[in-house]
Amino acid sequence: MLPESTNGAGGGGLAVPMDWLCAEYVADEVLRAGGLVAPGSLEFRAGLRTLALTVLLDGPGPAGPGLDGWLRRTAHDHPWDAWVTARLAEPGPAVPGPDLALARNTWRQLRGTELRAADLAGLAGLGPAGGTLDEERQVWLPAWQLGVALSHLALHLC
Repeated sequence: MLPESTNGAGGGGLAVPMDWLCAEYVADEVLRAGGLVAPGSLEFRAGLRTLALTVLLDGPGPAGPGLDGWLRRTAHDHPWDAWVTARLAEPGPAVPGPDLALARNTWRQLRGTELRAADLAGLAGLGPAGGTLDEERQVWLPAWQLGVALSHLALHLC
């Protein structure tokens, strides 16, 4: 019987991307608890993938920044896409091989998929005084952009 995970320890067994699976689990729990979009919807999947990347690349658990760090990373004024690109391109990333392959594939999918949603570019103009986002004005957004907004809102609801 093969071991559950070798995570690069040799032995020729199956390498299971445990860090990625844990990050996906955390993202799923946060998004379901937030209840902002229906599980299984395209929007939910965008949020799940975006938050999983954030958790994985920022470092989950006691060694990582946790909720506060994830909130900062997904804030509207944070250059999330540039941060992900840089983290995935770092030589010798802290993310193990099978996890890194899934993260890079997820990033390609998020960049290559567009969803029709409210124009989130209008959020910057609302400022702290409030105002309303015109949800009737729909635009095509990269999946990651919608995912970042959903992730941030769901994290606030935790």
